[in-house]
Amino acid sequence: MNKVVETITNRLIERSESSRSQFLANCQEQAATGKSRTNISCGNLAHAVAASDPNEKLKILNFTHANVALVTSYNDMVSAHQPYHAYPAAIKKHLHTFGHTAQVAGGVPAMCDGVTQGQDGMDMSLFSRDLIAQSTALSLSHNVYDATLLLGVCDKIAPGMLMGALAYAHLPTAFVPTGLMPTGISNDEKVAVRQQFIANQVDEQALQRMECQAYHSAGTCTFYGTANTNQLIFETMGLMLPGSAFVPPDSLLRTKLTEEVATRISAATQTSPGYRPLFEVVTEKCIINGVIALLASGGSTNHTIHLLAIARAAGIQLSWQDISELSSEVPLLVNVYPNGAADMNAFQEAGGVPALLKRLDADDLLHRDVVSTFGDFSRQLTTPYLDDDQLKWRETEGSTNPDVIAPIGQSFQTSGGIQMLAGNIGRSVIKVSAIAPERRYIKAPAKVFRCQHAVEQAYLDGELNQDCVVVVSHNGPSANGMPELHKLMPILANLQKKGLKTALVTDGRLSGASGKVPSAIHMSPEASRGGSIGLIQDGDVICLDCESGTINNLSDTQGREPINLDTEASQATWGRALFKTARQSVTSAEQGASFIL
Repeated sequence: MNKVVETITNRLIERSESSRSQFLANCQEQAATGKSRTNISCGNLAHAVAASDPNEKLKILNFTHANVALVTSYNDMVSAHQPYHAYPAAIKKHLHTFGHTAQVAGGVPAMCDGVTQGQDGMDMSLFSRDLIAQSTALSLSHNVYDATLLLGVCDKIAPGMLMGALAYAHLPTAFVPTGLMPTGISNDEKVAVRQQFIANQVDEQALQRMECQAYHSAGTCTFYGTANTNQLIFETMGLMLPGSAFVPPDSLLRTKLTEEVATRISAATQTSPGYRPLFEVVTEKCIINGVIALLASGGSTNHTIHLLAIARAAGIQLSWQDISELSSEVPLLVNVYPNGAADMNAFQEAGGVPALLKRLDADDLLHRDVVSTFGDFSRQLTTPYLDDDQLKWRETEGSTNPDVIAPIGQSFQTSGGIQMLAGNIGRSVIKVSAIAPERRYIKAPAKVFRCQHAVEQAYLDGELNQDCVVVVSHNGPSANGMPELHKLMPILANLQKKGLKTALVTDGRLSGASGKVPSAIHMSPEASRGGSIGLIQDGDVICLDCESGTINNLSDTQGREPINLDTEASQATWGRALFKTARQSVTSAEQGASFIL
């Protein structure tokens, strides 16, 4: 085992001893009640099966059969979730042949950041994760289930579902993915048209035509953002069938995998020899493996928040410092957009998650003494295939495309794709995997704004035609829900294209799409809670240095008072007022940005 990884893991285990022990005690208490349906009254059970057909009703009332909870995030608007419309019926039909049943235990909200970015609804996006966690726990609260299948893929949805499922971690639990959208236009073309539009070089019709070619069918978006990072990390953590994350939605292999996960979860219940509760899967070592996969793949910066929150839901005290130290040890092994030109379909064709895990295992970077929902670590190094329409697995051969997944002995850079920066402005996250080495250091005057729309207007007015560090403050969790500031990327990329030195510093978010522009995001403490980012004024000299891991305001801020903005005034409309208590109680990004943990 890599000594640095081992040291950080042992430190995490020691730090988490008290909270993890309490979590496990709670799980054991719930497990000790036995098969859940045996502990509720006849009236309770009658309500639970009232709408079931007679055959299904008999099976649920027969406690020797498994009854699987389906928690679904189906809606018609999220491309990766639209296929879930057909999943419950298909899973029920398949389980029926084995004498088992499944019930839709509940649904969770599933908003799409791709739709809401730049819109007022985006202010509720991060909070939806904790709401989804609560919704998942409420879905399971009827306590008539023997196992859980989570039907969720994207952004805040899958992390929230896992957080909620951890409240019922005595149940065997697995994710059921839907797979990748087919490749549309190239990522280079997509970026070029967006930059041309913001520079008034093409009209809105051309922009719309391009966007509809990029996002054109069911499945997860093909770039490596938060949705696909969810899938890669959760497969690494053993929370789905090996090799299943990125299999296309409309393929026979996807159908067989969905049937297989239903079969296996129904055979992993408490009264079965293969009982494998969620609390045995999500451990400190499992979390560390997830972090390593995040770093090695250059995944979404959102997971520097989500993994902290997921870990805390399991009683594990993961920190940014842990992630930062691991980043120095873990090489970047994946080269997909926004880090490179290839998309996630190319990653899947190059061997997918099993190939990446084999590469990491070759460097002794992963804990092998972990268990997955359906096996041990060695199972995670296998890939599924069909033989005469029968689902089988074989050991992965590793990377089949060295330009997408680095083969053994090679890497795309020696450290991970995500770093932490610290200095007198605070602590932040930066995604460095797509930033050219010569752009990882910048010292330039600040241009200060309070929202991304003001930056857009300043760009259109020609006010950013200089070397500058764009600072967007008062966009943290307690200010406005920490929205993703995607409007900024085409703007800053255009400035960079002109030969100007530019960077971004913000207490807001940017997901996995920060691209080639140095972006110090998730700044903590945030401005609305007295963070030093709120003291920065136009003209202050900001120094961002990825090599030293520092970010500092080189100007004298002594005597300045923090700006006291009434951020609640902008949160009164479009449903945002309903999340006032979330803004008041949310923790910092560095603590997982949660209002329930």
